[in-house]
Formats: sequence, C-alpha cells, structure tokens
Amino acid sequence: MDAIALLRSIQLFEDLAEDDLIALAYALVPRAYEAGTMIFAQGDSGSSMYIVESGDVNIHLSGEGSQRISLKDAARGEYFGELALFDDKPRSASVLATTDAVLLELQRATLEDYLDRRPRAAMAILRTMSERLRETNTLLSARAAKNVDEEFDKNLSWSDRLADTVAELNGSWKFIIFLLAMSTAWCMVNTGLILRNPLDPYPYAFFNLVLAIVVGLQGPLIVMSQNRQSLKDRARADTDFKVNLKNEVNIETLLRELCEFRAEMGEKAKEAKKD
Repeated sequence: MDAIALLRSIQLFEDLAEDDLIALAYALVPRAYEAGTMIFAQGDSGSSMYIVESGDVNIHLSGEGSQRISLKDAARGEYFGELALFDDKPRSASVLATTDAVLLELQRATLEDYLDRRPRAAMAILRTMSERLRETNTLLSARAAKNVDEEFDKNLSWSDRLADTVAELNGSWKFIIFLLAMSTAWCMVNTGLILRNPLDPYPYAFFNLVLAIVVGLQGPLIVMSQNRQSLKDRARADTDFKVNLKNEVNIETLLRELCEFRAEMGEKAKEAKKD
C-alpha cells in the first residue's frame, strides 16, 4: 500500500513498528483537491492533519487584500496540520492546493481510537513531536539577522585565507607597482651593466618562466576566492529573506492582534452604551 511507504518516510511516525504503520495507513482517508482550492484557512477550527500523496500545496499566512505571506511549499511525502491532532485551537496558517492534489487525511478521533488500541505507539509519536517543537523553539528564539562575513571568517581554512589574500593583492596598485619595479630591476641586473656574467641574460627566459608560474597560480586562487564570494552573497540573500519573512510575520501578527483589540473595544463600547 502506497500510504504505508508515505507514513514510513514521515518523521512523526518513523519510530512506529511495522504492524502499527499498517494499521494507521488503513485509517487514512484520501481527499482530492483541484488546483486553486483552499484546503483550510487561517483561523478555521481543525481536527485533522494531512499528508501529501501527490501534487503540491502552499502553506501561507493571510495578508491584506490579495497579498499573502508564503511560508512553505509542501510536496509528496510532506505533511501539515499535525497540531490539530492534539489541541482544539484554530489553524495557525492557511493551505492552498497549487496543483491538483491528493491528500491523506488523518482525523483526531481516528488517531485517538488507534492509540487506545495501540498505546505503545503514543510514546513514539510524542517523542517525535517533542523533537519538532524543540527545533521550532530554537528557530524562533534565534536571531534571523546575522553577520554573514563573520560567520564565513570563522570557518575559513589557511588555504581559503591565502586565496582571499592573493585575490585582494592582485586587485591593488601595490601588486602593479611591485611587478613593474621587480621587472625593471631584473632587466637592469641582467643586461650586463651591473654583472659581467648575467644570471638570466636577454631574453630573460628564467624570469619569463617565473612570471608564467605566478600567473598560472593566480588564476585558480582568484577563482576560489570568487566562488566563496558567490556563496557569501547567497548566504546574505538567504539572511535577508529570513529577516523579511520574520518581519512580515510579526507585522501580520500585530495587525491581527490590533484588529482583535479594536473589535473587543467596540463590543465593550456597545455594552457601555446599552448600560
């Protein structure tokens, strides 16, 4: 059964025994959704979780007007809404089917009945839920903003530092002036004006060999530095995205709480007028 393989791949149920997985798989109810269908909205009451069997869904926060804050795209083998299995609180986000999708629904009543008959499976599920909550706690408590340059510098090896130093030196006037001065000095020493028997007479074959070796080594070192700079730019972009997402989520939360506060104050004002 395909549902058994899906359950086995999900972290929430990975510690279950094989017979427990089979029993739980037969309790799942397939639900088909067309592209563009809202599976559930933020604030709705819920009592079931969903596993994506096929298709794609988008998990998001409702924004002002038609805008929304996308949190995650879930594909085959991923799941969402698992908190509804353990509490009666409203949904914390909305989920939209972005393509035609088939979801496997696990209802709270089904899980409760399943755990009554197989109590040993409860500890495995609770252990996984605890780990997931700890990861979320760590993620939320950590600062989204960080100094990317400092993070990269902490993990640089001596070869990385050498590549950066060479790349920085090659792009400076110091290197150009040094190379011109060395070339001039080498030519003057080996023209016969200073030494009767020059070490490297014209056409300065040894000097050309040294320059060729220097140029050959410079190329890979500069490319190494440029590749690391690309990784650093990517990390900066990822940090900017996390900061923006966190700010949007916080602003959305503040707006929602402000609307609730206004509604509450409106109800109190109406009650005061009646009195």
